[in-house]
Amino acid sequence: MHLQHRQRAGALGLSLILSLASAVLAQEPVALEEALATESERREAVLYAVPSTTSEVVVDGEIDPAEWRSALQLELPYETRPGENIDAPVETECYVMHDSSFFYAGCKARDPDPSAIRAHLSDRDRAFNDDFVGIVLDTFNDERRAVEFFVNPLGVQMDLFNDDVGGNETESWDAIWESAGRVTEEGYEVEMAIPFHQLRFPKTDEKQIWGFDVVRFYPRSQRHRIALQPMDRDIDCYLCQISKLEGFEGITAGRNLEIVPTLTAGRTEQRDEFPTGDFVDGGVDAEPGITVRWGVTPNLTLGGTINPDFSQVEADVAQLDVNNQFTLFFPERRPFFLEGADFFDTPLNVVFTRNVSDPDWGTKVTGKMGKNAVGVFVARDKATTLLFPGSQGSDLDSFDFETTDAVLRYRRDFGDSSALGVLVTGRDGSDYTNGVVGIDGLYRFGQSDSIRFQMLSSSTEYPSAIASDFDQPGGSFSDQAFSVNYGHSARDWNWRVMHQDIGENFRADLGFMPRVGYKFTLGGIGRTFWGDEEDWYTRIGVGSDWDLTEDQNGQLLEREFEIRGHVGGPKQSFLWVNVGDRTRFFDGVTFEESFGSTWFEIQPSGDLWLSLFARVGDDIDFANTQAGDALVLEPSITYNFGLHLRTSVEHTFVRMNVEGGRLFEANLSQLRVVYQFNVRMFVRAIFQYSSVERDPSLYVDEVDPESESLLTQLLFSYKLNPQTVLFFGYTDNRIGEQSFGLTASDRSLFFKLGYAWNL
Repeated sequence: MHLQHRQRAGALGLSLILSLASAVLAQEPVALEEALATESERREAVLYAVPSTTSEVVVDGEIDPAEWRSALQLELPYETRPGENIDAPVETECYVMHDSSFFYAGCKARDPDPSAIRAHLSDRDRAFNDDFVGIVLDTFNDERRAVEFFVNPLGVQMDLFNDDVGGNETESWDAIWESAGRVTEEGYEVEMAIPFHQLRFPKTDEKQIWGFDVVRFYPRSQRHRIALQPMDRDIDCYLCQISKLEGFEGITAGRNLEIVPTLTAGRTEQRDEFPTGDFVDGGVDAEPGITVRWGVTPNLTLGGTINPDFSQVEADVAQLDVNNQFTLFFPERRPFFLEGADFFDTPLNVVFTRNVSDPDWGTKVTGKMGKNAVGVFVARDKATTLLFPGSQGSDLDSFDFETTDAVLRYRRDFGDSSALGVLVTGRDGSDYTNGVVGIDGLYRFGQSDSIRFQMLSSSTEYPSAIASDFDQPGGSFSDQAFSVNYGHSARDWNWRVMHQDIGENFRADLGFMPRVGYKFTLGGIGRTFWGDEEDWYTRIGVGSDWDLTEDQNGQLLEREFEIRGHVGGPKQSFLWVNVGDRTRFFDGVTFEESFGSTWFEIQPSGDLWLSLFARVGDDIDFANTQAGDALVLEPSITYNFGLHLRTSVEHTFVRMNVEGGRLFEANLSQLRVVYQFNVRMFVRAIFQYSSVERDPSLYVDEVDPESESLLTQLLFSYKLNPQTVLFFGYTDNRIGEQSFGLTASDRSLFFKLGYAWNL
């Protein structure tokens, strides 16, 4: 009876949340638009007419005058970074046009020394240190969101989504399009053909106006950004400054139906008893799956997946899990969740899709209709990951009960580049429920100032055993969260003021918020000095900030003051330095600390990249609640051996001393080696090794004096496009302690085949 009551309570909570969201979505915020909308003062955008063509374009990287004779021809005359709207150092000639199915773009990127062109074969979205050129399309001309398509001199594709409202430029968006490039005696040439069924745009037979930019990156001693129009650094908005394209009468996305069947198979062996037991074969686990993406209209996309393959072919970012106060964050890498992820971004991290760990099925709707943007996803998860947050620490665990997970996001644009949004999340399972509902907004006023805010309310009920084991409230409980951030970002000066108030019982179980039960206030200011062409530096910046964190009862958790500076120099070098003092409270003890840190990076050539992060100063030993002094060093090096072979080595060294001596010393190393046969095929090896040495006499609880681990991952990858893929991989894990050396604990083989049909 008690269980049934809890299930009804969870269902009722989600029902109330969805009802409230429906009521909010039904309202047109016209009054608010009229009250807040303002017009920014900025230059008039240049309007170009994009021609239609009947020519057949062969995308081979050679710009044939016969194929491009009807195209709009454009020059890129401006360097916008590091120079400020000065004459471009090299000539770039580009062409754009379209037919009934494709948007075409081609560029001749001239270079006085073609031997200095930086170009390497790589996987898609990995060539950002090379020379490259491409286009930016704001297909709704709302100056808020755009898609970007770039190509390096060897035809490697890079596509991104630019969310000017959220201030994000993400590589997670992948489209299926054609590109090619080649190096010539005068520089290099690229061609691209982008199918309209891969784009979202207004549904109309009339003329359309799209925001438009053409950009070239020319990396030498400095990384020069060359563009179609100048950029005003006093305007905190990129898409509201780009040019416009007019035309596109009668274009359609066609049926815009993409069907991707997949077959995955894996075999894992684990020791029955570690470390001396024998390997036990878990058998071959083979599963078919299917993902469907349908452009219901040119501006609304419906996606669904059954028995999806959410396995990761990319190893997680290597991180040391030692002396951490809060749970480590690992980014999402699964394609189904990455597509359209920007629709669900808000100031607080309330949507973190890695919490949907093992779904049977999922569905997603994303789109934009006029001033309205919407995103919805629902999934049935076979396992449940729960993050238990607190004001001074957090726990993470997984459970074997199922949940239905849902997110609804709606945003309404108003004014030049402002917006209001609603977010609803819900998880419901046996004896468990969590829901979050709230509003958020961005209001830009003037050219350089903006306010972002978010207000949320949550309702949660854990199973009684989980509540007891993890010291969580019993029964149903609720709380609120609030965040507001005012920022000024201009050419020379920037400042911001921020305040957050996160209730002790606030839970966002579909998000990543490891800290709750606190109030946080921050104020900061910075000044940038820009170099001229004859100066050795490109920019010098100085600044400082102060912040205060208290728990909900007024207990000081942290008070910090920092002074920082940075300088950009030759060889694409950048130096950042930061020093500060802070007071922290943890586990009943107050600590007074001083610290300093620095970051330096440099790219001496097109093949070599070096960086170093260092931090030294006072820190807290969280395991034993005592003061310590810590040293952190993180060097890294990346080197390209010619066009095909890329290697990178990253290392993290952490050492902490306490009053009694050396508490621990930890090392983490990662080696990546990639051989790229061509733009579609590569083999890769990743090795991650970690070791930790501790002095047990300095710990309150028992610890291992020595521990080590080694992850090995080998992968063969062939990608005809982002969805038509073949992967074959091998992974093993090895663990060692003081009593035994590195010993394999498990090993597995992985296979995936996927094929995209576009109908």
